[in-house]
Amino acid sequence: MDTLARISNNTPISCIHTFRSQSPHFPTSLAIIRVGRGSLTPIRASTTSTERGEVVLPPQREDDKQLQKGIAEFYDESSSIWENIWGDHMHHGFYDPDSTVSVSDHRAAQIRMIEESLRFASISEERTKWPKRIVDVGCGIGGSSRYLAEKFGATGVGITLSPVQAQRANALAAAQGLAHKVSFEVADALQQPFPDGQFDLVWSMESGEHMPDKTKFVEELARVAAPGGTIIIVTWCHRDLGPEEQSLQPWEQDLLKKICDAYYLPAWCSAADYIKLLRSLSLQDIKSEDWSRFVAPFWPAVIRSALTWKGLTSLLSSGQKTIKGALAMPLMIEGYKKGLIKFAIITCRKPE
Repeated sequence: MDTLARISNNTPISCIHTFRSQSPHFPTSLAIIRVGRGSLTPIRASTTSTERGEVVLPPQREDDKQLQKGIAEFYDESSSIWENIWGDHMHHGFYDPDSTVSVSDHRAAQIRMIEESLRFASISEERTKWPKRIVDVGCGIGGSSRYLAEKFGATGVGITLSPVQAQRANALAAAQGLAHKVSFEVADALQQPFPDGQFDLVWSMESGEHMPDKTKFVEELARVAAPGGTIIIVTWCHRDLGPEEQSLQPWEQDLLKKICDAYYLPAWCSAADYIKLLRSLSLQDIKSEDWSRFVAPFWPAVIRSALTWKGLTSLLSSGQKTIKGALAMPLMIEGYKKGLIKFAIITCRKPE
């Protein structure tokens, strides 16, 4: 029997929610629902009911803890391998789609990704308008933070779930003479340990896909942004749904589930969902773009690097989670080629 779940009227978006199979409150198969303002959505689940017959969806706190644990362990295992082969920028590169890419170009392409993101967000070239305080949400080993601190003469702080990443990021900052400018700590992006209105630039480079609560994620980005501050989100999304679609196609859901299992990802959403969230918070100058064509060479390059002697020996000595992630890389290529996965940039400004 289908159970009706009332979604409260303050739900700001319509998106795909995936209840992970490890939840004690839901069946072993995924239950995927599309939710919107005040909607009644049928799902099959073990739930509790109020006296009025309304269904109360239990909190997913234990699932979130397990997800965070998996993310931290995945990056604890894999970060040193990535740094050894690709350097300290743990994100896609930005490529000219019409050019022939050489192996030596990939690290430069990662710097171009940072620069193109700043350009898209209309960060001023005038020194007096440069950001002075930056937060890097999902900082990896601190590549973006150190680059931005040097570029703008700013101070910054990066947060990650991985203790190994935070320790390595601080060590690299010290080695590069930037310890007085940037620091890194273990913290939850959904509960950032910062006061309101702290940062002129809120930077999230490929961390949004790990966030189990996209609403809370965006709310926290907006909360810590200073009045007039810029928010930059670069993230993996699924394609926007068509006007007549209620959900992704079954094969699309299956492919995303396999990727989620390999990379410790919760439910995906679309760029359109992010835009709705940002609008609900009255943020300004909201814009987005699909950069999938500019990152197309990235995953094939990562696979080639993994198949070198250096890559294979590093991979085999890493751990089960890293190996599982490596085996899933062709799935990312498939998702991009079939138009399911989109590499999106979304930027906005907090009102002054």
